[in-house]
Amino acid sequence: MDREEALDFLNRVARGIAEMFGSNCETLVHDMSVPKHPIVVIYNGHITNRKIGSTEDVYGDLAKYRSSYLESDFVNHLAVYKSGKFIKSTTFHLKGEGYHYALGINYDFTYMREFSGMLENFTRVESDLQSAISEAGENKLSSIFNSCLEAIGKPIESLTKSDRLRLISLLKREKAFAFSKSVPYVSRRLNLSRYTIYKYIKESG
Repeated sequence: MDREEALDFLNRVARGIAEMFGSNCETLVHDMSVPKHPIVVIYNGHITNRKIGSTEDVYGDLAKYRSSYLESDFVNHLAVYKSGKFIKSTTFHLKGEGYHYALGINYDFTYMREFSGMLENFTRVESDLQSAISEAGENKLSSIFNSCLEAIGKPIESLTKSDRLRLISLLKREKAFAFSKSVPYVSRRLNLSRYTIYKYIKESG
């Protein structure tokens, strides 16, 4: 592949990528064999406001970078352009006898980044509704249980069977067993089996 064929090939690649990814995708070819590496091909140059003949690089002043930058491929790197745009940048080098070109692909994702933040903010929730309802129900059930236990006037570990039956009656009167998972909750608080709680509910009338 000679110099003209190489440039023609890179031109077709640059044009195809720009067309495929749309107006936010700038593609260009630098002639790396010429001082200051001018742009010889560019599509969607509005992204960085460059044109054919421009010597400005998307990464800024090349003089401050190691010489290896001028030889190495870079894939999917972030470049924050002087205009404040956020750009995903990739560079591929193509060298042959008498030529050295660099194909640059720069995708402006500034608006995507802003939209991503808006979308994250919009979709953020404190908790799922089912969990919130369940938690609210358990808090209410806990309040009812504590109130009924206070009416009995004894700590749980001192309750007799008669006390427990009276407590179950009070809970029934306060509609405590209308709450989801109320029997497991009362079972856990009284340290009794669920079977025993169901039995007490039946015995308490």
